[in-house]
Amino acid sequence: MKIAIVILNWNGKKLLQQFLPSVVQYSSQAEIYVIDNASEDDSINFLKKNYPSIRIIQNKENYGFSKGYNEGLKSVEADIVCLLNSDVEVTENWITPIQKLFEKDERIAVVQPKLLDYKKKTHFEYAGAAGGFLDNLGYPFCRGRIFDTIEEDLGQYNDEIEIFWASGAVFFIRKHIFDEVGGLDEDYFAHQEEIDLCWRVKNKGYKIFYTYKSVVFHLGGATLSNMNPKKTFLNFRNSLFNLLKNNTLFKALLKIFLRLCLDGVAGIKFLFQRQFDHFFAIIRAHFSFYRFSLKMNNKRTISKKKNSFMVSKWIILEYFIKNKKKYTDL
Repeated sequence: MKIAIVILNWNGKKLLQQFLPSVVQYSSQAEIYVIDNASEDDSINFLKKNYPSIRIIQNKENYGFSKGYNEGLKSVEADIVCLLNSDVEVTENWITPIQKLFEKDERIAVVQPKLLDYKKKTHFEYAGAAGGFLDNLGYPFCRGRIFDTIEEDLGQYNDEIEIFWASGAVFFIRKHIFDEVGGLDEDYFAHQEEIDLCWRVKNKGYKIFYTYKSVVFHLGGATLSNMNPKKTFLNFRNSLFNLLKNNTLFKALLKIFLRLCLDGVAGIKFLFQRQFDHFFAIIRAHFSFYRFSLKMNNKRTISKKKNSFMVSKWIILEYFIKNKKKYTDL
């Protein structure tokens, strides 16, 4: 089984300096690639000088996360590709448990390791924790992280289970399935595109797994921090894209109407908190969604079977009204 570790880079020399050593040290059974999104710093020279064994793929411009990977992966030949953020520290033996899962079941298309916080290594990391799920309205959450509540890793998720979505920070996928479902949706640019990809993979009847036996540490926020209005814009808009693309039209319209109302509540909250940039980011997200709605509707791929591992509850009510802050409370 040929494995490729593929890192997307844009002006990330400092991150490469900090995190590449662990990747090189503990990934001897994989070939390592860096896809460069037309960086303007010294990233390429740094790689050529210090890591001549790493294969460099240079994109013509900054395509963002989705198109950046889609373009770069055309030049990668492997059975399994790992889309690895440049701000991830890996650990010894991190690939082997994932490889065993793929070998165990050919219907397993995607695998995610345990994601811990690089800055607070006793706790899970926001972007994926111990595997992702969706509620009935398309709100994403994780075992170990619901909204802004992040759990300490006490071994409560030391298992290997099927999940709904895997973190884009460390995303192992069979290359032929990535190609079969059309890769990442380039209209997303960045954020939640991995959820859309996982949803499409599940609609094809494949499985997505999490394993605790592989552990990595994610810095997070290296591209866009949680306080960046652009991240707010992308998350709100792309979450609506997910609902429209992956539900029947009737279900999509119903869920989107409810989401637009709840987004309005979130906007009012930002307004009262005097976070005006985020308030306007939600408004722009909605107008951008309307603009692309017909295009997204034409991309719909739905499963004839009920999608398992989607939580039927409304996580926003469970969290804010019923005060259930942990996955185990649900």
